[in-house]
Amino acid sequence: MKEYKSNLPEIVLKYKKGTSNKVKIQTSQDAYKLFKEFYDQDTFQICESTIVLFLNASNNTIGWTKHTQGGLDSCIIDVRLILATALQCGARSIMLSHNHPSGNTTPSGNDNSMTGKLKRACEAVEITLLDHIIATEESYYSYVDNGLI
Repeated sequence: MKEYKSNLPEIVLKYKKGTSNKVKIQTSQDAYKLFKEFYDQDTFQICESTIVLFLNASNNTIGWTKHTQGGLDSCIIDVRLILATALQCGARSIMLSHNHPSGNTTPSGNDNSMTGKLKRACEAVEITLLDHIIATEESYYSYVDNGLI
């Protein structure tokens, strides 16, 4: 391994090996079922969290990340961090999900605004935002299924 003499910090992308095979996402139902596996079930009905899936050109998963853990009814989404991760792992598309602990799947004005902002940012770097899923314990809301993406 080559050793560099610079004191400047090196930035690297690190994958944690998973135990399952890649998953092909074909429908919002597929995405919802997969996203539910990544939420912390101890806090799912208490506070909001955001999960991002990164996919290749065939809509097969590359990997996922827990982007944020928020409060009772909101969480901060940083578009720059999502895109930085997508670019580093070579994703062709992404899917976003956050939960609503209230059980109400209706998107808020902030949800709609952030989704539009993320979609425009993705387009600028030739990455497709495939869907934004709002997850609850019993059901989900898909921006694509409702014609909003």
